[in-house]
Amino acid sequence: MNPDELKKLLQAFRNGEVDEADVIGRLRTLPFEDIGIAHVDHHRSLRQGAPEVIFGAGKTIEQLQAIIATMAARGSNVLATRLDSDKGQALLDRFPGGEFDPLAGTFCLTAKTPEACEGTLLVACAGTSDLPVAREAAVTARMFGHRVEELTDVGVAGIHRLLSRGDTLRSADVIIVVAGMEGALPSVVGGLVSVPVIAVPTSVGYGAAFGGIAALLGMLNSCAGGVTVVNIDNGFGAAFAAHRILQGRAR
Repeated sequence: MNPDELKKLLQAFRNGEVDEADVIGRLRTLPFEDIGIAHVDHHRSLRQGAPEVIFGAGKTIEQLQAIIATMAARGSNVLATRLDSDKGQALLDRFPGGEFDPLAGTFCLTAKTPEACEGTLLVACAGTSDLPVAREAAVTARMFGHRVEELTDVGVAGIHRLLSRGDTLRSADVIIVVAGMEGALPSVVGGLVSVPVIAVPTSVGYGAAFGGIAALLGMLNSCAGGVTVVNIDNGFGAAFAAHRILQGRAR
């Protein structure tokens, strides 16, 4: 439940459209709902400005279906991340109105169009191998109501590809930069723009990349001031950080 829905419920009670028992029933499970295998957080939109997102890795298909069904029954938009193809297909079979993105590993079930947020979020990735993480960020941001543009394969090995998109970089309000290997791309972007840059290291690279640690350390040591870094392969976390930045700007 978000603030607008809470206002509508209270207004409906004031107008006599719902009775006291209905209101108490809705508010009783407003903070969370215990379904045995999870405490579903219906209160999160009120606290954080976005509904709970389901981390799919480690959960069974049955657990995912139960959580999604509970959220959908309350009219909430649903986003689940880190899903393999078997889980994605099983969720599509159970919720045919949903959308599974096999590249991002995400499942979306939209009960209502997300409220549009001001500003443009740009998601840029260094190489095609970084696309799964970049797409996770893009899907998450769109589910939170943001206008998203994507740049693919603009890494420093051919920096002219990035520089040719200068207008796109400068028109963005927040930029998420996804890169593996040595993780140099966020420093370059950070030196070209004045808006917040959120760097996402990926686990892409040969042995000395150490599963993304080399990119992580490179981004943490960026010589471009003001670059923020999230965890390895955490496209969701980058999108959520961008969401908060743009929400704060709108307020």
